[in-house]
Amino acid sequence: MNDNTVLSLFGIDPYRIGSSEIFARELSAQLGARGWNSALCFQAELAGQVRRFLDLPNVSIDVVEDNWKLSAKATARLFRVLGKRRPRILHLYFTGFLSAYPWIAKLRQVEKVYFTDQGSQPEGFVPRRAPSWKRASMRLINHPIDGVISVSGYGYRNFTERDLLPKSRFHIIYNSVDLARAAQGLAHGEEFRRRWQIPPGRLVVTQVSMMIPEKGLEDLLNAAREVVKAEPNTHFVLAGEGAQRRNLMQAARDFGIDSHLTFTGVVQDPLAEGLYGASDIVCQMSRWEEVFGYVNAEAMASGKPAVGTRVGGMPEIIQDGETGFLVERRDTAAMAAKILALLRSPALRIRMGEAGRRLADQKFNHRTNVAQLIELYGI
Repeated sequence: MNDNTVLSLFGIDPYRIGSSEIFARELSAQLGARGWNSALCFQAELAGQVRRFLDLPNVSIDVVEDNWKLSAKATARLFRVLGKRRPRILHLYFTGFLSAYPWIAKLRQVEKVYFTDQGSQPEGFVPRRAPSWKRASMRLINHPIDGVISVSGYGYRNFTERDLLPKSRFHIIYNSVDLARAAQGLAHGEEFRRRWQIPPGRLVVTQVSMMIPEKGLEDLLNAAREVVKAEPNTHFVLAGEGAQRRNLMQAARDFGIDSHLTFTGVVQDPLAEGLYGASDIVCQMSRWEEVFGYVNAEAMASGKPAVGTRVGGMPEIIQDGETGFLVERRDTAAMAAKILALLRSPALRIRMGEAGRRLADQKFNHRTNVAQLIELYGI
């Protein structure tokens, strides 16, 4: 018989304390309170601060390199980890829906297998029922999966309409945010501004994302040019890394707004370090169909109004006109107009921020949502 252990396999590189690491700690803590062990498995060695963050009495940590790839080597490594940890439950995150992992788990007598879908879709994606050959093959490959967790209603519709597994196996559990950590980070906002030499008194507009075209940073820069022209006391902060960074920095110089823009690179602990505390407005101007939009939920948990695009699952997070504003993707004029409306009205920023904090507590509270997942496990 296997042990009372949940093995969570994350296809990510745990180099910072981000949303997945915070989720993993809360999951481990709640499992520990129920007398269960939490085996955490990542695709790379943990950074020192992440290992310390995840260090709880019931936690074990393993590495399966490149576990998000469809490869015999990763499959063999997971087979060994399953033999060592002997979990009753395996949960797959960021690993892709097509793998041998579910069957490997059953060979190791794992009782239940779950998969969380975090996949955003290309711009304009429309889900359609898959061809019969694909439905048959995917149902065979993923037959051992007991449940698929969709992190938004949008993600649920995308998956179920393709008919790749029986609809009864799908469940919606929103991604979540540590509201206490968000509140603590607000006290470090001024420290964050000083560290990055943001001129005193400026109103700060922030986007946190990978620097890839799908995240709409070019659109935000075009909007920023109009915002700075109208309100010179504005400063934009772009946090993240990616192949597009150099081009974005050059565009800022070409637009003449580089003195109103700070590129921070990756922030190791965005909530706790005060990134959101330093911000007056938080943006997510994605072009592709975001399945969720973590940054918006983190902004709302921090009491900050959000401006995002009406794509994917983001309308489920931002309540247009209540917790922030939604605009159409690539509509840089609308982006600038909504940012300016918030910059010019402190009362509006406060009202939307407070409404966002309440909504985050209701829908995106990590304690509540992780408990919902553990209930689904049957623990």
